[in-house]
Formats: sequence, structure tokens, C-alpha cells
Amino acid sequence: MKVAHVITRMIIGGAQENTLYNCLDLANDFQDEVVLITGPTDGPEGRLLERLTPAQRQAISIKIIPTMQRSIHLLKDRTTYRDLRKFFSDFKPDVVHTHSAKAGILGRLAAWQNQVPVVIHSVHGAPFYPYQNRIEYWAYRWCEWYAAKRCHHLVSVADAMTQLMVDANVAAAAKFSTIYSGMEVQPFLEGHLQRASVRKELGIAADDIIIGKIARLAPLKGHEYLLQAAKGIIAKNPKVKFLLVGDGSLTDSIKATITQMNLSDHFIFTGLVDPQQVPRMIAAMDIVVHTSLREGLARVLPQALISGLPVVSFDIDGAREVCISGETGWLIPAKNTEQLQQKLLSLSNSPEDRQRMGRAGQCRFSRQFDHQFMTQQIRELYQQLRSEAGATTPQPT
Repeated sequence: MKVAHVITRMIIGGAQENTLYNCLDLANDFQDEVVLITGPTDGPEGRLLERLTPAQRQAISIKIIPTMQRSIHLLKDRTTYRDLRKFFSDFKPDVVHTHSAKAGILGRLAAWQNQVPVVIHSVHGAPFYPYQNRIEYWAYRWCEWYAAKRCHHLVSVADAMTQLMVDANVAAAAKFSTIYSGMEVQPFLEGHLQRASVRKELGIAADDIIIGKIARLAPLKGHEYLLQAAKGIIAKNPKVKFLLVGDGSLTDSIKATITQMNLSDHFIFTGLVDPQQVPRMIAAMDIVVHTSLREGLARVLPQALISGLPVVSFDIDGAREVCISGETGWLIPAKNTEQLQQKLLSLSNSPEDRQRMGRAGQCRFSRQFDHQFMTQQIRELYQQLRSEAGATTPQPT
């Protein structure tokens, strides 16, 4: 097949890693001709494409559209739409697969107008959410409804994303399939082999209990709720320390708050790390916490479970599909710092519960989140939709 993936920007993030794995697997496992279309990547989140190996760069084509950007800009958006239409006209793809809000809307409209046989959009996280300005909320909701009518199918990274979109009347449930976001599983299964060395690098003592959070230090990621819970946790168990992996616009203010709380000795910041270093970072932890207020299905949750660690998460979006209370961790109401403190302290004091829950998650999710398994399901969906469109698709050799 000839497949074009379209995403707004290739920062270091879950949706971007998912998309890149999908592109590379389609090229390597199915010999598809794959083009990744994206805009410029700016900001503190890092540039994912810079981490491609020479072999990976040869496997797929990459097209940068300079005017494609995250924020709304009518003139640039119109130029982006015309550029996409021209590219689709020249490339003649069998499938256009879009991701993220801006690229998802413009990409679907352009592909539909060009009568591309199969147009698919992946819902990594809805662009409308409860904590949003109401005008923006309704504007994005209408745009998603409009764009959903101009694609053949939608892929959700969690059942919760499908339910959210159906409840918002974006599209009927029959138009969705859930395919969990894939990743390289083996490094997480083997991460424990590096536990001692990485803890030594970070200055972590053998008997320290590490609660880790991997997320951009940015609005809606919920670091403030973790800080509120931290003081009570440390007061009752001084061996607990917090490892924050990531960087972002709130880094300085978060560090200042920790200093004001006299907790600096209990917090370790790594800054931005390469995605390949994430298994090592998780290996240094004993518990992974997720306090974001908006996420499709945060990759760090299955990553932690595959690594053999328990998770404590706010009950938002797809978290409940992997964070199963009492089995793989604890799911608590969003913003509830009292329960957050209680569950984190409980796990901090019980190595037996940490081991039991971590093992359960590892057994349950290692296969489900393998990126090649994800791509296999997506490729089968392409074939099904292509067949329904009245065309035939060669079987992979």
C-alpha cells in the first residue's frame, strides 16, 4: 500500500512515538510505501525525528509542511490544506491516516476532497475537555464532528476515548475501533537489570522508595496535586523520594514550590530524557504515579506495568483500562489529594503489594502494547476498509 500519515508536530510524546512506530512497521513488516507528513517541531518537548537511525530514515519518507502548526492561524491553515491536497494528488495514497487535532482536521478534509480510498483518524486524546474555555470546547467539538463525517473510520487508543467521542455526538460507536498505542516492550521487560546502576547515577540510596512521574512539566499534567500529597507522605515515611522525569513551561515554578515546602532533598529532576532512556528511569522507581487531568491513555501507565511496577492514577480517560484497583495499582478520583496520599503511602509501606501488582500488570499487558501487534491490527483495518471501498490490496509477503 501507499500510506500517508499526517501529524501536527513530531515532539517527544506518546502520540508521536505511536505514529512513528506505525510508519516504520508498515514499511519494514509489510513493505508499504510510507510518507510521514508533519509540521516544524519547536518547543522544550524535544524533537523525535532527530533520534531516527540512518536505517529508519531510509525506511520512510518525511515531508515537512512549514505552515502546519498547533495554534489556529487561518492563513497558514489554508496554505497547509492546499499543500496537503497537492501532495495527495501527486502521491495518490491508498490510505491517509491522521493524528492530533490540527493535522487531523486539515488532513481529513484534504484527503476526503481528493477522494483518497481510505481515510482514518486516530484519537490519541480529544481536543475538547472539561477544563477548557467553553468557546474553545464547543469549537473543537464541532470541528471533530465535522471532520468525522469526512473519514471512513476512527481509531481510539482506549475504549474511554471512543465513549467520550460518542457521548459528544462526534460519531456513532460503530465508526470506532480501539487499538492500544504500541511501544517497544522488551526494554521495559529488561529494565530491572539496570536498576542498581541508574539509581547510583541519580544518587538514590538502596533503601530509598522512589515514586516516579513521567510527564511534561506543563499545565494539566497535575504536578501540583502530587506536591500537595508529598508533604504528608514524607512526614510518615522519610525514605520516600520523588523522581520527576520531563521538562516544560512549569519547571521553574514547580521547583520553587518544592523549595518553599522544604522538600528539595526529596525530589529529583532529570529534565528531558531521550525516549530510549525511559525504561532506565522507570527501573529506578518503585511506584509510578499519574496525576494528569487530560490524557487519552498515558503511555507511562502500561510502560510501568510492563516494567513490573504498580501504578496510582487519577481516574481520567483510558487510565481505568490498565490501572485496575487492587490488581495492578490504585485508581482514584481526579484531584483527590487525600486518596492520592493514602494510596501512595500504602504502597510505599508494602513491598509485597508492589511486587504483586507489578507482576499482574506485566503478565496482563506485555503483548497488548507491543508496537508490532498494534501495527498488525491497524494494517488489517486498512485492508478491510480498502476492500469495502471496492479495491483490492496485495497480501504482504
